[in-house]
Amino acid sequence: MSGSQRLLEAGADIWAAQKAHPFVVELAEGTLDPAAFEHWVRQDYRYLQDYARLFAVAGATAHDEETMTELLGIAHSVLDTEMDLHRSFAADYGISRAELEATEKAPTCVAYTNFLVRTAYEEGLAEIAAALYPCMQGYLDVADHMAELADEDHQYTPFIELYTSDEFREEVDWCRGFVDHCWEVSPGKHEAMEAAFRTSAKLEYRFWEMAYTREGWGL
Repeated sequence: MSGSQRLLEAGADIWAAQKAHPFVVELAEGTLDPAAFEHWVRQDYRYLQDYARLFAVAGATAHDEETMTELLGIAHSVLDTEMDLHRSFAADYGISRAELEATEKAPTCVAYTNFLVRTAYEEGLAEIAAALYPCMQGYLDVADHMAELADEDHQYTPFIELYTSDEFREEVDWCRGFVDHCWEVSPGKHEAMEAAFRTSAKLEYRFWEMAYTREGWGL
């Protein structure tokens, strides 16, 4: 069994919980409260800034040119394509780029981004690969599930289309191979990789919950 398959097997319970979350189900149906989606847009925009940083640090850590190129390329894709779509979503709600950048991270967003950045700066490529994998593979799997649930086009169709696009699938395919490679060359890191993977996966689930409940600091 490949490393990516082993990690997905270890996180199967979390994957099932994500697909059943009301944010995911209602977005697929087009019935999600726009306020919840707006909260997701704002928080995910802030999240993606650090997610891109994770890829950039991983790229700087890589020992071969091909891996460095791929990782830095994904960092650029996140900052350019994915965040540009978020700015487009935000514009539909009358939210400017300046407002997006000034958004205060909710507690769950703080926890997730802090974990990713700490992993990037304190751990090796194996742990970094495992920490970033739940977001890449998770969004593809969740979006594929949404596409199956969706009966017709609606206001959230662009979200589903982004994360089921050929371009995103290619990035996920590369990421899966990267995880497999790290698993093969770092047999002593398997336990650490699984721990990093499950932490990120659980935070992915909590991110849906954060958006659905419009989590804040209460202050």
